Amino acid sequence: MTSITILDGGMSRELVRLGAELRQPEWSALALMESPDTVRRVHEEFIAAGADVVTTNSYALVPFHIGEERFRADGRRLIALSGRLAREAADTAQDRAVRVAGSLPPIFGSYEPQLFQPDRVQDYLRVLVDELTPFVDVFLGETLSLIAEAEAVQQAVAGTGKPFWISFTLQDEPGAETQVPALRSGESVAEAARWIASSKAEALLFNCSRPEVMRQAVDIASAILAESGRDVPIGVYANAFTSDDEGAANEALHHIRDDLSGERYAGFACDWAESGATMIGGCCGVGAAHIHSLARCLRS
Repeated sequence: MTSITILDGGMSRELVRLGAELRQPEWSALALMESPDTVRRVHEEFIAAGADVVTTNSYALVPFHIGEERFRADGRRLIALSGRLAREAADTAQDRAVRVAGSLPPIFGSYEPQLFQPDRVQDYLRVLVDELTPFVDVFLGETLSLIAEAEAVQQAVAGTGKPFWISFTLQDEPGAETQVPALRSGESVAEAARWIASSKAEALLFNCSRPEVMRQAVDIASAILAESGRDVPIGVYANAFTSDDEGAANEALHHIRDDLSGERYAGFACDWAESGATMIGGCCGVGAAHIHSLARCLRS
């Protein structure tokens, strides 16, 4: 069986489980300001659960969440802190090498492709890349809703000498699993996979969408990449959000579904692996217990 890289899970709800406060609009960035040791503990728990990669808690360190003034005044310090905490946790792993992925989020908001500003995006990505570079092994452009966001990530990391992965979020409204899989921009997964094939990205992933819509995206991406001749790993890390949440991603705390146990999530993970995914973890609401279950399943 092909070796599977186990990714970590979602940071925010694990922070809550360990006693940190979670509120909008700061989201998971609040813990870096008020309880950074808890951020390190979350990384350590994911490693103990089996994760081979931990992702920096830099997702919410953008003006969309912390505001323009705070980003300019304290953004660099907080971004560097997120990198250092992940690096410290990874370097203390006893039984294996653990890599650190530097999270590069959608700068102008999750699930908000219409807000993308190509003339301003590098002003913010450059700060994230500069401060994370000393700590990370790979950059991860994640929860991207349109191909232009991926292009911006590729441009931002070009001078670092470090590899980068791209992860797109998918349309996942009820019934989406029976439709042609598409990014939240409406661009098809096939278009995204063709862009990956022509890019320098070293992995294509799908994240922060319901588990039910992931398998078909993996199937299509696998076929496109095989046709291109590029051997690009495919990954999945789904979320545990319910399908009835509305509003901007920085306005409310989304509800977490109660039917997605560790065992059930591991079942989805094994299905993705059978379809060709070789990098598997979890996103929002998928905790250390889920990662433990899927790691046990995938490594058995």
